[in-house]
Amino acid sequence: MIAFSNIQQVLTGVPDYQVFLTVDELNASTHQLAERHPDVVEILPAGHSRQGDPIGIIKVGNGTKAALLFAMPHPNEPIGSMMLEYLSWRLAEDQVLRESLGYTWYLCKCIDPDGTRLNEGWFKGPFSITNYARNFYRPPSFQQVEWTFPVDYKTLHFHDPLPETQAVMALIEQVQPHFIYSLHNSGFGGVYFYISEDAAPLHEPFYRVVESQGLPLHLGEPEMSYITQYARAIFKVPFIADTYDYYAAHIDGDPAETLRAGTSSFDYARQFGNPFCLVCEMPYFYNPAIHDTSPGSMIRRDAILQRVAEAREGIRFVQEQYDAVQKELTVDSPFRDSVAETLRATPKRLAVQEDWARTDPQTAATATVAEEFDNLHVARFYRLLFLGMGLRMLQAQVDATGESPALAAAHAAIQATFDARSAELEAALDYSVIPIQKLVRVQLGSALLAAGYAAGRGMV
Repeated sequence: MIAFSNIQQVLTGVPDYQVFLTVDELNASTHQLAERHPDVVEILPAGHSRQGDPIGIIKVGNGTKAALLFAMPHPNEPIGSMMLEYLSWRLAEDQVLRESLGYTWYLCKCIDPDGTRLNEGWFKGPFSITNYARNFYRPPSFQQVEWTFPVDYKTLHFHDPLPETQAVMALIEQVQPHFIYSLHNSGFGGVYFYISEDAAPLHEPFYRVVESQGLPLHLGEPEMSYITQYARAIFKVPFIADTYDYYAAHIDGDPAETLRAGTSSFDYARQFGNPFCLVCEMPYFYNPAIHDTSPGSMIRRDAILQRVAEAREGIRFVQEQYDAVQKELTVDSPFRDSVAETLRATPKRLAVQEDWARTDPQTAATATVAEEFDNLHVARFYRLLFLGMGLRMLQAQVDATGESPALAAAHAAIQATFDARSAELEAALDYSVIPIQKLVRVQLGSALLAAGYAAGRGMV
């Protein structure tokens, strides 16, 4: 595995980024990189997005092993694009780093340019939860690159991969990577990791990278309660089968009716070998409570059930506004697709969470401060994002057809709730905005550590 001191030297070179780069800015930088370093850099055409944007893969080096890293599988998560912006230039200019691990690097700074463009309204700041929520977009699961890989599992059958997903599929089939890093990030919380096996030698180095940037680990509720935990803030990579079986255990009916999507890039890649896979999640915003493991003031089950109840009320409110204007929502808007699917699927997902919380003995313990904060405060942040998309859905309709009394009333109702909730959160969360440089360093440091581990581990 690469020495930690060598990784630190690479991390010191990360610029002090003040903003996130747009799709056009990322593309311009990529073309400049290829022009300056034609001897080691090649741009491979991989396909086009649904809206016709070309998708290019940066190929760097000529090692015997392949590493595949792609950013923006969820288009509201641009930290990985900035990491690959730096890494692509560093690999091209640093022969020692390029050759130290024996890889050919395949890098995609933005696998979903269409969705990314819909988030660019917050890329240049101001970096606040209100501005983020007001300009937020995330597609429904069946339109996400990460969750539209083909799968057949019990009653779940998905064979409609997006063009962007097909580009990743083709590259996986062609190069059969030893190491895959799908670059994600959360919105509020702390740092946590998913890995495809319990790679114990990585645990402490991962923690050192996080600590070196003064960031907290995420020690609140796990993102998925059913995923195997290897160590603090380190979990097994999730596959769609895990989710399906969890749903089947906690609700009546067919889990496929709720999921309506495919599997992940990691799951798909297992057909072509045994690559080591990594996800490093980190937030834009945090409060120190997210890594406070001292006892809180509530039973964990009660905190979870309060979160579920508040989420149900939030869905009920938006559903009422949606029903009032549904006949007028004639614009084929990505925001409408996402809002409609969230309204459809969330009640079923909440029923799963409630049944799990009521039946799992572990939820009967006293919540930690981190768990309580996650359930009662961070969850409200994520609900604000849904209100923001509701506003964008209505605005897209008004822009196309003009304002009607029903559209105006629904917009006013959601806007008033958005303003009230965002004001509450701005006051109550007492959050810090994490510098982009620190976030890039953690994603990059964990990438180099995992790549080194995968290079020594081999591939079956």
